[in-house]
Amino acid sequence: MALLLQFVRELAEYERAAERVIGTETMLADALFGDRPSAEAVIAEVADEPAGFALFFTTFSTWLCQPGIYLEDLYVRPEHRRGGVGRQLLAHLAQLTVERECGRLEWAALTWNTPALDFYAALGAERLEEWAAHRLEGPALKRVAAGLIPER
Repeated sequence: MALLLQFVRELAEYERAAERVIGTETMLADALFGDRPSAEAVIAEVADEPAGFALFFTTFSTWLCQPGIYLEDLYVRPEHRRGGVGRQLLAHLAQLTVERECGRLEWAALTWNTPALDFYAALGAERLEEWAAHRLEGPALKRVAAGLIPER
């Protein structure tokens, strides 16, 4: 768990959001191995050295009427980039997606992360320009959960 959380912190630093990582090793262990696991992770190694990771979870598409896999995080340490680690992690997830008879593998990328966007385009991944991501968290999530939804 310490290694995975370190990878998460390194990724958050790269994404200019280090202060937003508030999870703990215990929380991560519960999410991966608790009574109701909600995510899975794989770690890539190069010469027995941790090089990167992917963390993912199951989704569902009503249009396909099939499950899918959502890649929450993909991270490769700088010294291992451009060495095929990211390709291998994505290939592994694509294999899991096919083996589990899921209809799609999907993820999001920051719009300024040109190296990642170029990499995904080279894979043949479709960029969903017409979809805008949304998130409720913190106080806003609690207000909506309490039914305090403003009129439009």
